[in-house]
Amino acid sequence: MTHGVGMSKQTDDKLPLDVILQGDCLAQLRALPDASVDLVFADPPYNLQLKNDLHRPDASKVDAVTDDWDKFDSFAAYDAFTRAWLGEAKRVLKPTGTLWVIGSYHNIFRVGTALQDLGYWILNDIIWRKTNPMPNFRGTRFTNAHETLIWATPDENATGYTFNYQAMKTLNDDVQMRSDWSLPICNGGERLKGDDGAKLHPTQKPESLLHRILLASTQTGDIVLDPFFGTGTTGAVAKKLGRHFIGIEAEADYAEAAMQRIGRVKKLSDAELELTQSPKAQPRVAFGTLVERGLVKPGMQLFGPARKVSAKVRADGSVKLGAEKNAASGRELSGSIHKMGAAAQGAPSCNGWTFWHYKDGEKLVPIDNLRQKVRDEG
Repeated sequence: MTHGVGMSKQTDDKLPLDVILQGDCLAQLRALPDASVDLVFADPPYNLQLKNDLHRPDASKVDAVTDDWDKFDSFAAYDAFTRAWLGEAKRVLKPTGTLWVIGSYHNIFRVGTALQDLGYWILNDIIWRKTNPMPNFRGTRFTNAHETLIWATPDENATGYTFNYQAMKTLNDDVQMRSDWSLPICNGGERLKGDDGAKLHPTQKPESLLHRILLASTQTGDIVLDPFFGTGTTGAVAKKLGRHFIGIEAEADYAEAAMQRIGRVKKLSDAELELTQSPKAQPRVAFGTLVERGLVKPGMQLFGPARKVSAKVRADGSVKLGAEKNAASGRELSGSIHKMGAAAQGAPSCNGWTFWHYKDGEKLVPIDNLRQKVRDEG
């Protein structure tokens, strides 16, 4: 059975987009075409192997994972299932695609072994440290306060996969994003409830976690596959961020709840979805382009930090160092903004875009501002 959520679309090869495919995970995966999705996010059964009910100190029962979908006859059965779905996920991933899988200590090491045996190449393991974990009620172990995510490419030679490094740095207050993430578990109004008021799904993931994953490793319009869709967190975040999704879910109640949930989500506007790019990802602009466009004029004076050194712009985009430097060397010093920035400092190299400034009234402004203006104009 297929559930649509209001933005369903078919590609030329009949790939179902923005729908929930209800049925067996492996059967539905096998029906998808090769090299068709950009990212797989998987939250597979953890195989918790709980043998008894868990109770709080006040004798109330803990709503733990006791569903049949999390039960396997043996570790061997779980391993066989894991290798089967990971193999299909590898087949449907594009060469530039990546896979994310999340698990607890019960299963993540077995999943990691299967990943490597199948030829995946692990890029990172991420520790999701829960800021509000469930306590250990028996007091016999440390509180389980984290889960582990593995991020991998289909093979070790994969290139061209998406990593929005600068967006992650911006999200983290301009500090490089680390591999330990502190985020709360799903609770409050985000947690889906059944008619009885109890949580609908025992392991519903927070949208903040999927927001970070999809923002880090997909682009607008990419196709995200979740073979264990549950209540649709992946689909909800994908729709909001302008990505397409394919969900696979065996349980009809979860699929129905996910369909209704995603139907309520509104996609962000194109302007809201623009990501901060790293300088390397932005179009190259030569200093000479600024001269050609009249943003910098021949004869214009440039200054180093604190006006300790100056240079004049020439018609070909080169700059000539001020008289003080020429007198010191006994010869004329001219060249690119980068070479002359290095020469002015006696350094082996220099980023001329940040070293040189121009006067805007009484203020000195980096010439990099003019480069960005050219980029914005296209």
